[in-house]
Amino acid sequence: MISRQFIIYLTVGVLSAIVDIGTMQLALWFDTGINLAVTLGYALGLTFNYLCHQRITFKAATTTATVVRFGLFVLINYLVTLVFVFASVHWFDAAMPGKLASLPVVAIIGFLGGKYWIFK
Repeated sequence: MISRQFIIYLTVGVLSAIVDIGTMQLALWFDTGINLAVTLGYALGLTFNYLCHQRITFKAATTTATVVRFGLFVLINYLVTLVFVFASVHWFDAAMPGKLASLPVVAIIGFLGGKYWIFK
């Protein structure tokens, strides 16, 4: 049985992905360049993600330790995202396939980290 917390986590993740991908695509449409587009999308999606998971999914207080732990996961997930996107640009001349392929990997890392370390 899927837990309520996991369903909330997935919902927040989908909404975060929409913010992230929508921002990236908008930035690409304005010809900002791939590096800036990925960074802007990731930053806005990340901010939305943190606030929703902290307040809704895991119902945790924000502490310095929580922010630092979240930051470590952000760095890991950011690097994973860049690898997928740059590989996709190299192989398919498009950022979107790599961005979409990175989402499940980032989601699994994030849920496990959030539940057992970041917001514990």
